[in-house]
Order: sequence, then structure tokens, then C-alpha cells
Amino acid sequence: MEALAALPTYMHMSSAPAAAKAAATAEAGRDPRAWEAAKEFESQFVSTLFQSMFQGLEDQENPFGGGPGETMFRSLLVDQYSKQITASGGIGLADDVYREMLKMQEVSQ
Repeated sequence: MEALAALPTYMHMSSAPAAAKAAATAEAGRDPRAWEAAKEFESQFVSTLFQSMFQGLEDQENPFGGGPGETMFRSLLVDQYSKQITASGGIGLADDVYREMLKMQEVSQ
């Protein structure tokens, strides 16, 4: 258990519900359309990061993978990873994007 304590908070599986609860509380006073757009932007950003991370694995031969199906399903897996990370609190990008969206709306009015 001490090894788990040394990991960052985002690595704990048990902290995921707490992070989701904190995110839900923070969402209470936000514009739902702008907040959803900010979370989608963060999800796409994380997906792009993961795609570049997995890009080098396509060239390696291994006994359990390969073929065109692996490439297609890897992209689906990466998308789900990014959505789950964003839903559990993300990397903090959605908050910044949301604030900037509100600033832009104020300036345009």
C-alpha cells in the first residue's frame, strides 16, 4: 500500500471516484454548452498525445498483434482513454479553455 501512496493522485484507481465527484461539484455553476466544448477539446488534445505515443508501436512485430484491424482498434482505444481521462478530471486543460471561452464571449458582447 505504501507503493500506491508514492504514486501521483491521478494514478490511483481508488481516487477516480473522488476526482469525478470533485469535477461534478465544480461543473455546477458553469455554462453547460461551453463546459462540454472545453472538455471535448481537452479530450481531443489528450487523444492526439496518445496517438503520437502509440505511433512507434506499429512497426514492431509481435506474436499477438498486427494487421489493419489493430491500427483501427488502437485509435478507438486511444479515444476511449482520452475520454476517460477527461471525465475523471483530466489534465486541467478544460478549465483554462473554458475560462478563455467566457472571456471571448464577454469581449464580443
